[in-house]
This record gives sequence, C-alpha cells and structure tokens, in this order.
Amino acid sequence: MRDNILTEEHLLFREAINNFLIKEAAPHTDRWEKEGIVDRSIWTKAGEMGMLCMDLPEKYGGLGVKDFRYNAIVTEAMIKNQISGPGFVLQNDVMAPYFETYFTEYQKERWMRGIISGEIITAIAMTEPDTGSDLASIRTTAIKKGDHYILNGAKTYITNGILSDLVVVVAKTDPEAKHKGISLLMVERGMEGFERGKNLEKMGLKAQDTAELFFRDVKVPVENLLGEEGRGFYYLMHNLPQERLSIAVGAQSAAERALEMTIEYVKERKAFGQPISKFQNTRFKLAEMNTEITIGRSFVDECIVELNENKLSNEKAAMAKYWITDMSGRVVDQCLQLHGGAGFMSEYPISKFYVNGRVNRIFGGSNEIMKEIIGKSMNL
Repeated sequence: MRDNILTEEHLLFREAINNFLIKEAAPHTDRWEKEGIVDRSIWTKAGEMGMLCMDLPEKYGGLGVKDFRYNAIVTEAMIKNQISGPGFVLQNDVMAPYFETYFTEYQKERWMRGIISGEIITAIAMTEPDTGSDLASIRTTAIKKGDHYILNGAKTYITNGILSDLVVVVAKTDPEAKHKGISLLMVERGMEGFERGKNLEKMGLKAQDTAELFFRDVKVPVENLLGEEGRGFYYLMHNLPQERLSIAVGAQSAAERALEMTIEYVKERKAFGQPISKFQNTRFKLAEMNTEITIGRSFVDECIVELNENKLSNEKAAMAKYWITDMSGRVVDQCLQLHGGAGFMSEYPISKFYVNGRVNRIFGGSNEIMKEIIGKSMNL
C-alpha cells in the first residue's frame, strides 16, 4: 500500500512483520518447499507476534482492530519476501470474518483463542473433484439425525488441508434445495470418518500444504453448525469480496516486487557491451509495466479504503481480482523474459513469482467467473 493511506501505527506494524518474516520464516523456506509443508511452530510464533486474525476481539487475544490495512500489510510482506508456505492469509482474510460474524458464544469460547494464537489452524472446504466455481452443484451432504449431522463427501485443493485442525465444510443439509440447502459445518481434527488424502504436488506454492479431504459418515454435533442451517451459500457470497480483494493485494505486491528485481537485474546484465537497461526495448517494456502497476496500485488501495468503509461491492471486488491478477501475470511473465535464461532457473526469485502467481487467476473464483459477475452487474 502507498504510505499516504497508512498511519504511523501501520508503518510500525509493517516493519515488525517484515522483520519477523525475515528472521523466522525466510531461513526455512527452501526446506519447507522441499518438504511440501511448514513447521507448525511458525503458526504459534505468528500468533505471538499478533499477526493472526487481527480483527478478532481482544477478549480472546486478538487486536480487535477492524481495519483491512493490517491484513493487507501481512499479505504484502508475505508476497514480497516470498514466504508462500504458511496459510496466514487464508486464516486472516477468508476465515476470520466467518468466525467473528457467525460463531456462537460456545464456539468462541471453544476455538477463538486457539485460532488467534496459531494453535488452531483453519481451512475452508468448498471445491469438490467434480465442481469448481459452481457451489450450487456440490454433492457433499450433511443429513441431520438427532443431535448430529452425518457428513459424507469429498473435497479437493484445500489450502491448509494437512495441517488444519478446524475445517469449515460446505455441505448440503437439504440436497433438494440446491443453493438454499447449503450449510457450513465445523469439522474437527480426529473426528471418526474424517480422513485426509495425500499432500498434493503443485506447480507452485510448494511449501503450502494442499490436500484432498474425505468424509465418510462423520458425526458432526449440531453445535458445530456455523450460523444458521441453509444460509451457507449466502454467507459464502457475503464474504467473497474480501477474499477476492486479498488475492488482488497479493498479485499487486508480486508485480511490484518482480519489477523492482528486474530493474536491478537489467542494470547489471550486459549484452553487446552494455547493460540491457540501455536498450530501447527494455526501457519500453519497463515503462509499460510501471504504468500498469501504478494503475493497479491506485485501484487496489481504493478498494481497501472502500472495504474498510463497508462500501466495496461484489462486482468491484471481482474487477480487482480479475484485472490485477491478469496484470500481474503479464508483468511477471515479461520480467522473467528480461532475465533471459536466468529467469528459467529456480535459483532466481523471478521464477518463483512466475509459478506461484499463476493460481491467482484460478482460485477465489476463476477470472472468467469474475467477468460474469461484472457483466451481470451491467444488466447484460
């Protein structure tokens, strides 16, 4: 974010988060990427730092700060330092709003302190093997029997899938009611019939655990229902603008850092007896990228301000998610090209931005779905 929308407190927080990631996460990143998972200890250390679920109440250990700028600071620091493994952004930007809004007092007392401290890692299970963005077509069911729901189904591509202790599972409590029959259930580690598949191998984000989840006659107590029965689809739609803005914030940060490192590289790399920064093609490409990034930053910061004021619309969040991730993809691709053969080598950070950022145009709703949302808002 630009400094002009930040206070002194934000700037101090940003400095502290950057220092924390450099000290506690960066030295382990290569190992985490080889192992495909991070140490659980980084979660509790992050909790001690106060960088998890900052908007949750002080009563449970949170900061009680209703300000998405703090969330964006964490996301930007993670991206620019290339700390892709710990799913902090998921817990902060996607999960925390559900907990704050829909947790009962019983659920708050039971789980909220652990979520804020990092002792409880959370995930959300929406995507299924045969469904992507079409939530109304999910097949996972949760049929109520007495004081339990009987949960059956499978989910895939679940971030924090291996490490998670508490999973919000999207299921149909009324299979005949389509999207009006969708509910959210809190499934806990160790529940009988809840199994995890293998840690999925991905093109990028290799340190982030991503798994398949299986539910076979899992007995989920009714007190684990999140919010009201049959309101799950509404809850998911209500929280999507923040999730999509979070993706845009990360993509914007990746584009900015990729350009910075490329400018440094072209000043050093020589061809035909001079730095390639002296070639007109290089200057034109950098100028184009700098322009797009500047436009993107203005739009992202505007959306952050609107989200804080509860004014960010679903279609504007879709615009941010679609345009910024597309722009970031173009920028990172061109930055890699300017690195030449070195850009294709894993030891150069630009290659990591390339493979890690590709998913931005897919998750949180594909960019094609974003265009559908924008088009519908235009009464087309």
